[in-house]
Amino acid sequence: MANQIIPDTAEKSRMNGFREWKFKALTPIWTGDANRQNNRLIPTGIMGSIRWWFEVLIRGLGGSACDPTVKEARCPSSNVDDPFGFGHHCVACELFGCTGWARKFRLQVVDGEGHIIRNQIQAGDLFTLRFIPLRPINPEEWCLLDITLRLIAEYGAIGGKTVYKPTDERARENCPYHWDYGLIKLIEAPALQRLSRDRLESYVRDWSRWRNVDHGDFAWVSLENFWCVKGRYLARQSKNASTFNRVIGRKELKNRSHLLEHSENSGLTEEQARWLAGGRGESKKVFSFKNPEEARRTFGFVRPGMISHREMKNRLKEVWEGFKEEEFKAGEEILNELLSKA
Repeated sequence: MANQIIPDTAEKSRMNGFREWKFKALTPIWTGDANRQNNRLIPTGIMGSIRWWFEVLIRGLGGSACDPTVKEARCPSSNVDDPFGFGHHCVACELFGCTGWARKFRLQVVDGEGHIIRNQIQAGDLFTLRFIPLRPINPEEWCLLDITLRLIAEYGAIGGKTVYKPTDERARENCPYHWDYGLIKLIEAPALQRLSRDRLESYVRDWSRWRNVDHGDFAWVSLENFWCVKGRYLARQSKNASTFNRVIGRKELKNRSHLLEHSENSGLTEEQARWLAGGRGESKKVFSFKNPEEARRTFGFVRPGMISHREMKNRLKEVWEGFKEEEFKAGEEILNELLSKA
């Protein structure tokens, strides 16, 4: 008893208001540490991934969300000193925090017995994301967080190494850089107040409260530009054939010197191909997962004025036999589906 820690009244109150989402890992989840090792779970890796998808949702609803990795765009606003002042921070930072404005919750990743998970989450593991309020979290924020987690589980991926590409080359299937990471299945979610799309849009577009960020080069990172196809994947089939490269407009021949070379017969301009593939230090725009089969998926983003949903759908038709129109889900359809379940 001497070593028992008795939580104070404030901590008890916070714990009484926590919300939990229970998941099953379908692949390992990569969070990594400063040495790029993945032997233990780094909660900030989970947190950063959730925030990224939260931003995708906010922009898809017509709101504005900064990118904390872009110095010129990150919150707080350089023109507003008061954290409670109009335009100090964006709606995403309201929940996740920024300099001068603390995050509203503490995230714990726990196992089935409620113990903190410290080791890497492996395929088949059950885990729970527990959000403990540190300050009041309003119904809109809980609802947006719930939709974000459903989006990740049903259409996206969480954590790092999600840009790894599958292969059908038998000799290479077990190579670490062809493994799938970050696929999860939602097992149980808390009962939350259901909110309409109008209410959520009004909340994220309340320019009397939130900073309106110039999205600039990251405007494409929005659910409006998202797409997903379940049950199919892109991969390298042989030294001379790669459906992944064909879709993003790169030469299919496996040759490191030509790895990012534009294929003139791809039907894409060099600018389009370069944008889809992403260069060193740039975000990739197409992600594909082969295993496990029941969670197989390919998803990505388009960019208005550069490449459309229709163009992307047609490119996928060229590499997938029997591909049907209805298999391709654009962001608007996905958003409506998620809202109907929220």
